Amino acid sequence: MTTRAHVHEEILPATPERVFRLLHTARDIRAWWSASEVVVLPEVGGAWAALWGDEDAPDYVTTAIIKAFEPPHRIVLADYHYRASSGPLPFTADFVTEFLVAPHPDGATLRVTQAGFPRDSSADAFYTACEMGWTDTFGAIRRHLHQETRER
Repeated sequence: MTTRAHVHEEILPATPERVFRLLHTARDIRAWWSASEVVVLPEVGGAWAALWGDEDAPDYVTTAIIKAFEPPHRIVLADYHYRASSGPLPFTADFVTEFLVAPHPDGATLRVTQAGFPRDSSADAFYTACEMGWTDTFGAIRRHLHQETRER
């Protein structure tokens, strides 16, 4: 195998339908991912894009094509383009991210599998950052859900 993947899974205190909406609703994504701008066309072949920083000179931009859109259970993103203000990634990759949502007695399970990281050492730092990033992201999703519940 020439690539590697990582998986992060947690139980979230929300219905599967609500967790699924968190993954494709621009307002939610901006809130839990702290993105400046988000655009999602939620359909197979649709776009998923986020940027951080100034819209005319962003710090980071991530775009992908939605390859699977199966409410409220599955979204697959692929054909990624990633750019940082410091330049492109120091390696070539064909990333695929799959989000799976399943019912759970305490809410819903969200499982994220991010695949396509080269095994080459040039990808090690980005791989490690993404692993830590998903842990932080799930914490931000929990805080967003908690805040949403408090505002009701």
